[in-house]
Amino acid sequence: MAGDTMRFRNPAGHAGLLHNLLALVNSLAGFLESRIGLFANESKSALVHVLVLVGCLAGAAVLVLFGYLFLLASAIAALAHALHVSWIWITLAAAGLHFVLALVCLLIARSRMKKPMFKATAAELKKDREWLKTLDKKSRSTN
Repeated sequence: MAGDTMRFRNPAGHAGLLHNLLALVNSLAGFLESRIGLFANESKSALVHVLVLVGCLAGAAVLVLFGYLFLLASAIAALAHALHVSWIWITLAAAGLHFVLALVCLLIARSRMKKPMFKATAAELKKDREWLKTLDKKSRSTN
């Protein structure tokens, strides 16, 4: 035993470089396959989660709209009864008020759309274009 020499142990194994590379690629493929499977399962549950959320928000929006309409109808009936005026005139006045408020919202949105967005980014990109033009002129003059 004392005279026996220890065999050299190759830490990479006896298969060689090609076999080890194939094993590495196979392991990476298995790793990626498991992660993609996990992502697929989670994305399905996330899609269901988002669809439920969108459905609940849409339902809430519809219920708020109906509540608003019933509130308007009640206010119109109460005003018509209190003022002894036909409900048609109060309804027309409420509709006119809503149209005026909608027009104000549209005018505000139109004024906001005319203002440029991303001013700092546009200015920085303009500086970059100017710098590239001067760089191009310098490179032409040196050639």
